[in-house]
Amino acid sequence: MNYWLFKSEPDTWSWDQQVAKGEVGEEWNGVRNYQARNNMRAMKIGDRGFFYHSNIGKEMVGIVEVCRESSPDSTTDDPRWDCVWIKAVEPLKRRITLEEAKIIPELEKMVLVNNTRLSVQPVSPEEWAFICALGGVDP
Repeated sequence: MNYWLFKSEPDTWSWDQQVAKGEVGEEWNGVRNYQARNNMRAMKIGDRGFFYHSNIGKEMVGIVEVCRESSPDSTTDDPRWDCVWIKAVEPLKRRITLEEAKIIPELEKMVLVNNTRLSVQPVSPEEWAFICALGGVDP
């Protein structure tokens, strides 16, 4: 299993909206960055990710799971853009802010800490376990 982080502005698409989609999940569409797209192309069903509120809050708020592998993005006719579908798994009991992540030595190499603009990014297994523990959930 691989781990990821999905960033969304909560006034555009929030954790609560993701949760409301239930088991069906939601297409993670509209991504127009090649690196983020390539990350989604590498994802497999069952991979897990942190749901991150960007701009407002700047915090990891929950855990999602890939429920459909990469396929063409329905919001464009341009064949270059793909996306996965994700579903909410559980909220973090304690949200982890970007500000906090930046001062934790165990997260100093995390993509989020070093490239805050990438909307879909990998998370190492060590970072995953550490953040889950900090957030009060089982990895």
